[in-house]
Amino acid sequence: MLRDVLTEIPGFATWPCDEINFLWRHGNRGVTSDELEREKATPDVTAFLCAQFDKIGRKYDAHTVVEKTCANSLRVGFVAKSFPRAKYLFIRRDGIDAAASAMQRWHAPLDLPYTAKKSRYVPLSDIGYYGWQFASNRLRSRSGAGGSDSGAGVSSWWGPRPRDYQELKEQHPLDEICMIQWQRCVEASLTEFGERPELEVHELIYEDFVKDPVLHLERVLSFLGHSELMDPAAVSGVSQHSVGKGRESLGPEPVDRLEALTRGTLRKLGYA
Repeated sequence: MLRDVLTEIPGFATWPCDEINFLWRHGNRGVTSDELEREKATPDVTAFLCAQFDKIGRKYDAHTVVEKTCANSLRVGFVAKSFPRAKYLFIRRDGIDAAASAMQRWHAPLDLPYTAKKSRYVPLSDIGYYGWQFASNRLRSRSGAGGSDSGAGVSSWWGPRPRDYQELKEQHPLDEICMIQWQRCVEASLTEFGERPELEVHELIYEDFVKDPVLHLERVLSFLGHSELMDPAAVSGVSQHSVGKGRESLGPEPVDRLEALTRGTLRKLGYA
């Protein structure tokens, strides 16, 4: 939502697909998780990433390139080493709603047009590797293993991968996997931001943003140094309809269980 709002404003641009994890992992594709340490941002990797961002900036004549690959929340230090002048928008959201939304993505059928669009940004040297990985995942998903809400039945993985994602698949049902996934991402980002006070970070509360998007977009643009570009039309499509939707769809028992599982993080962010 926020990426789409920002890229409605002249001078802001992004890739024409939802995420570019293939690019972020170039040079480190053999690392099984998305938790890339700072040391993985070698000069070659950094040069490659900077070239990709520069390419988008030139293509769309943009002064600011916006990027929202979710897995970056697990590797802020890696991103910071690659882009020392980057600014960060950290979005707080009720983890229950976030987990319920993620569950929908895990269940979503294969979107071939979107997959084809995303594949355009796989580095040429990595196409064979990811092509084989994609085919293997599709074969496993067709094998019919387990139910959709069973931890053991999750044949592949959607979204950010913590180091122990394989163990999470074996030990938890899907709703708990999504909740832990949210928790790991949030805690990893909070830790990195706390340890690196030199990073420029603006925190947003999702529920506040959708309630008064004009006010909060003004603050975001001021943080980014472009308050003069404020345009209320950019947030005309922002809605509050997703606030509390996850809690309602899951029901009392799952919500109680998920809250107990991640109470410390929920409390830290003001949701418990």
